[in-house]
Amino acid sequence: MSGVSYRKVVADEADLRLDRWFKRHYPGLGHGRLEKMLRKGQIRVDGKRAKGNTRLETGQEIRVPPMDGETGNKVDKPKATYRLSNEEAQGLQERVLHIDDHVIVIDKPVGLAVQGGSKTIKHLDAMLDALRFGNDQTPRLVHRLDKDTSGVLVLARTAKVAAEMTKAFKSKAVRKLYWAAVTPSPKLSKGKINAPLIKAPGARGEKVVVDEEFGKRAVTYFQVVEQAGRKAAWLMMEPVTGRTHQLRVHCQVLETSIVGDGKYGGTDAFALGKEIASQLHLHARGIRFPHPQIKNKTVEVFAPLPEHMKRTWSFLGFDETEQEASDFSVFED
Repeated sequence: MSGVSYRKVVADEADLRLDRWFKRHYPGLGHGRLEKMLRKGQIRVDGKRAKGNTRLETGQEIRVPPMDGETGNKVDKPKATYRLSNEEAQGLQERVLHIDDHVIVIDKPVGLAVQGGSKTIKHLDAMLDALRFGNDQTPRLVHRLDKDTSGVLVLARTAKVAAEMTKAFKSKAVRKLYWAAVTPSPKLSKGKINAPLIKAPGARGEKVVVDEEFGKRAVTYFQVVEQAGRKAAWLMMEPVTGRTHQLRVHCQVLETSIVGDGKYGGTDAFALGKEIASQLHLHARGIRFPHPQIKNKTVEVFAPLPEHMKRTWSFLGFDETEQEASDFSVFED
């Protein structure tokens, strides 16, 4: 018999029912057995008794009771944990852009996954103890960035704040600003993309595509900041919605590709030549949100360009100190 384990609710599980959470993570556990564990209080959420229809919040901790042979062989095994070195912990701490008693904003590096997967042991969620800074709770993820996207990422320092921040993201109270290098330069210099998106299977794996009939609403505002002739442009974008790969696909709507985005741009994404890094040139430049605990306070944070994008900016002659490019008011009517 295995022992009691504790698992955190991650960002994309927010608002999921507890019974469906167990169905997702423990498919071999029958509904009757689950209900019995709930009645006996063997399953708890943040230390409290819960029901199958309890809605989960990001950062909550679920107590999973011991599983006997009947169910233990059918459920997923605990994921391997990642041991963070002192050097890695210090490096992560140095990427903090903003910290107060309630929230932390970090500059996520390129190549670091936010959450784990079947083949991903090293990820930000496994490293968050390094960002406690004396707090008795581990910070919680409230949103995510793709592995290859750098920039601002918000963490909540308590479960209560995580719940408030999750609501803020859902209510569109949070504004996000992205920078990208694209090739070729878009034909339009400014505008709004309204193209619904849906995930679709393909020969080379799942991709997100535009689907006017079945796709979910996806809206992005964009503006070209600078151009290097027709071959490339510095594109500033503000997504109104937060669909998977939204900005990457919406750039395709503009008939351009984010530099380094082979998944959606194919060979066109590498058309600028070998002088340009092959990494994805998409950066979460800034974020603005109402403070979850301090009334009438707005938090606004910006992250510097990662090194590979700095080199590209220099090569293309773009001035990264351009003030208007970090101003949310550009997209205000």
